Amino acid sequence: MRKRSDEERAVKDRGTLETLLVTGEKKQSKANMMPGPTSILFVLLGTTIVLLIVVLARASLTATPAGKILVFLVFFVLPVLCGFWGLNEHLERSKQTAFCLSCHIMQPYGESLYASDPTYIPAAHFQNHRIPPDEACYTCHTDYAMYGTIHVKLHGLRHIYMQYFGTPMNPIRLYDPYNNRECLHCHAGARSFENDTHMALLDQIKSNQLSCVSSGCHDTIHNAAAIGNVKIWRPQE
Repeated sequence: MRKRSDEERAVKDRGTLETLLVTGEKKQSKANMMPGPTSILFVLLGTTIVLLIVVLARASLTATPAGKILVFLVFFVLPVLCGFWGLNEHLERSKQTAFCLSCHIMQPYGESLYASDPTYIPAAHFQNHRIPPDEACYTCHTDYAMYGTIHVKLHGLRHIYMQYFGTPMNPIRLYDPYNNRECLHCHAGARSFENDTHMALLDQIKSNQLSCVSSGCHDTIHNAAAIGNVKIWRPQE
């Protein structure tokens, strides 16, 4: 009975998270009703495909100088343009909170953003808009996976491999210690940060000798394992 209750609660929590994310996406879409870059990209892809069909069906077009230019555009310029545009769109999409939480294993971390507990650092930042809610993960993990160094990108490829061909890490942990730079790129220079404690330890914080998330400082991060015991905040419409 207990196992069944836990499963029902997990389903309910996933439904709550999905509802909160969908609500946020709807608000964002209402704020921007103009056709986005993705829509324009699909139009460009469709145009490229149509031109490819025309060129292949009417090979005689290549007999004229204008036809040769058209072939060059259709077979080389437009595909390269679409490829780079598509890559850029995917990179921008991967910054979105909803994208990060689309993986099943990340759902408890998404729920932790709605924890009604001010000691949860990500939740306090997310709920009070200290970071952009639609790019919450990327704002605090700017060096993660495809956004970091070659070494970090290899970690991202390992994630993909383990997701589809192996066993994903559970519980999830960072490969490398959390870099204080992720905190300082917002907090450095802020009046609330310039207190006696931070100023006395500033050199150690900047050099990562002392972690911002070490015990005794800001040490309650996502705490995903205990999120089922925490009250969840639901934003009002």
